[in-house]
Amino acid sequence: MTQQPTQPSSSAKAVPEDSVDAVQQALGAEHAAIWIYGLVSAFLPGSFNNALNEGATTHRARRDTVERALNAANVAPKPAEAAYVPPQPVTDQASSLAVLAIAESDATVAWRSVLEHTDDADLRKTALEALTSSAVRATRWRKAAGSTPAASAMPGQPG
Repeated sequence: MTQQPTQPSSSAKAVPEDSVDAVQQALGAEHAAIWIYGLVSAFLPGSFNNALNEGATTHRARRDTVERALNAANVAPKPAEAAYVPPQPVTDQASSLAVLAIAESDATVAWRSVLEHTDDADLRKTALEALTSSAVRATRWRKAAGSTPAASAMPGQPG
């Protein structure tokens, strides 16, 4: 389950005004994903460490890039919650893998919404990269869990 890290661009262009709400929602999904990665790390064996580190690092980098872009637009970035309620209890490896897939799927939905709410080429590129990398990780987590189908036919399509 190794994947080359997809690091978001470190430079940040200001978020267009008509895209701020969608970007704030995507930022919220990034915060939640980071929290979930921390939570599940207690329930997964060391064989998952590389994939966990890659996912958490990518979400942190994306969060930081989005926060810089919102700040550049003179918009206060949505802060992370103190904690998040997972969509199902996390008690073992199977439930951890399922929750990781859900967190990644939630990120694809949020970034697809950004694509739908902007014409800005740079923001569309960022959103597409985020949607794609989360869709790939969601597929890998589903595959590790033995879920079928492992891949979503339309990543980012709201449930």
